[in-house]
Amino acid sequence: MAERRLHGLQRVLGTNALFSTAYGNVGSSIYYALGLVASFALGLTPIVFIITGVIFYLTAATYAEATSMYPEAGGSSSFARRAFNEFWSFFAAWGQMLNYTITIAISSYFVPHYLGGLWEPIAFLRHAPGDVVFAIAVIGALAAINVFGAKESAGINIALAVTDFLTQVLLVGLGLFLVFSPETLVDNVKLGVAPEWKDFFIAIPIGMVAYTGIETISNMAEEAKDAGTTVPAAIKRVVIAVFAIYAFLPMVALSALPVTKGADGTYSTLLGLGEDQGGYAGDPILGVVKHMELGFLQGPVQVYVGLLAATILFLATNAGVIGVSRLVYSMGIHRQLPDRLRTLHPRFGTPWVGILVFSALAALAVIPGKADFLGNMYAFGAMLSFTIAHIAVVRLRIKHPDFDRPYRGPGNLRIGGRSLPLFAIVGGLGTGIAFVVVTGLHPSVALAGVGWMVTGLVIYPLYRRNQGLDLTTTHKIATPESVVDHEAEYESVIVALLGLRYSKGALTTAATVAAKRRRGMFLLVPIVVPASSPIDARLPEQERAAEALIEEARLQVGSRISGRWVKVRAGQFGRVVVEHARTTKARAIVMSIPPKAPVGGINRSIETVMAERPCRVILQADPEALPVAQLGAETVGSGS
Repeated sequence: MAERRLHGLQRVLGTNALFSTAYGNVGSSIYYALGLVASFALGLTPIVFIITGVIFYLTAATYAEATSMYPEAGGSSSFARRAFNEFWSFFAAWGQMLNYTITIAISSYFVPHYLGGLWEPIAFLRHAPGDVVFAIAVIGALAAINVFGAKESAGINIALAVTDFLTQVLLVGLGLFLVFSPETLVDNVKLGVAPEWKDFFIAIPIGMVAYTGIETISNMAEEAKDAGTTVPAAIKRVVIAVFAIYAFLPMVALSALPVTKGADGTYSTLLGLGEDQGGYAGDPILGVVKHMELGFLQGPVQVYVGLLAATILFLATNAGVIGVSRLVYSMGIHRQLPDRLRTLHPRFGTPWVGILVFSALAALAVIPGKADFLGNMYAFGAMLSFTIAHIAVVRLRIKHPDFDRPYRGPGNLRIGGRSLPLFAIVGGLGTGIAFVVVTGLHPSVALAGVGWMVTGLVIYPLYRRNQGLDLTTTHKIATPESVVDHEAEYESVIVALLGLRYSKGALTTAATVAAKRRRGMFLLVPIVVPASSPIDARLPEQERAAEALIEEARLQVGSRISGRWVKVRAGQFGRVVVEHARTTKARAIVMSIPPKAPVGGINRSIETVMAERPCRVILQADPEALPVAQLGAETVGSGS
């Protein structure tokens, strides 16, 4: 039979998983964005969030169209590569790196503020230096965890994202019932005075910090099944959910904590004042809850919201570290950054140098303790990346008008026989103007942001010339494919080995089942990739171990068995097995159960196969299953 490599087995994430993961990132920003925006926009805060919501909608449409065309990790960097060349891809990626670094800094900075707002004994966490020290400790801990490649629990992340969304919906509902006041919202606004027009326009790009994480779905596209359908659907759900929260929660917040005029004639709201002034800029959602008058539920609800906010922000910080690790690896693979930064740890298989370097930069950004500076820095990087994405989509419409687009954004204009994306044009104008505003009105942000980009523009050409490469041509480092000798036979018996252990019993059972009707056998061996590494990360030690298992199976069963290893995230192997069984119309699945199987990913894989089984499933308990190391050095050597 002809060789068939079975690409795409790792594409296991559906619409719900993509939505939950993205909302867990995007939805986390409400816990600090509300205070940042209110400090500038005052009573016009709800209007700012509606304006930024429209820009977010247009940006999301751009990402949906481009990602459905090219379902690969990279976001705006990938779009720029396809639309222009490698230089502009680097330019966008370097801007993304700034976004991820600031996301780590700003999310970690607000964790101690919410914790400190719960109990008086730890109130010092709401002020410097307690908040700064705690934030740096959070960054350090998460950097270490991601270097070690600890498995993330997709189930826990999804559960927390859903809990977070439902909690925000509940807060909006309670707020509309208990404190919402249209009269107060009207009285909050003194046009041109509270806020001044300059502050109102500054608040708009800052408001875009509310959409931290829009690149998440795009970066997960390589792990999405039927990406042309699931990615746009997930993005639509995120837009609807986020817009619904940001349309109403600021109204509730400004009703509970209205704008007041101080003795010095200045206007302010407790939402935007620092803790040293008795405000809630560091924990605005907790401040809203404290002014809801919930009776006997007041205390428990405050504790619940504070702990949930701190947890969500902790996970958002971790998502930033993961984003950095994947992006630095991708940039290294495309020869945009020195190989040293993307080097995988020999034992843990994670890009540890890149994680440590950019986590350290995030920690440095936290040290001044300036939340407004961090918010503006995020706006600088995000508006730059979003604008490049919009321009890239317009360019792709002109450059590849007939390319398959599973999803087209809303609003298209036909000019000269070409269909131009009006959503991308308007969105690009919005994000471009916001970029100019945040850069022009904040000298410190302009200095730091431009300095960051200039640093990248120095590193990139020096590195490319050192490698003998020009600045515009794409050069991707080749990564090896998994081993497979023959096409996976249809109507075969699939053997799924769990835990990188060789199960002689499972192979014997499968051989017996296959022999009855002379069916072929196909072996699947999972390699679990840490969340902090891209799904295609090179993991030499694990790959050699998996190949050794396949070779041992050939020695036991003979030439009628073929096999491959497949890279998956923790807990996803079961879905891979199910989809492969459906694709090849397998007649049976034999799964080994290693001795003392842990409760985590292995059990989830078994549960998935049992719940969605497309054919007969045989679970083979094998107390004598052997780790690869015990198969013999000779076998391991032959598998390399």
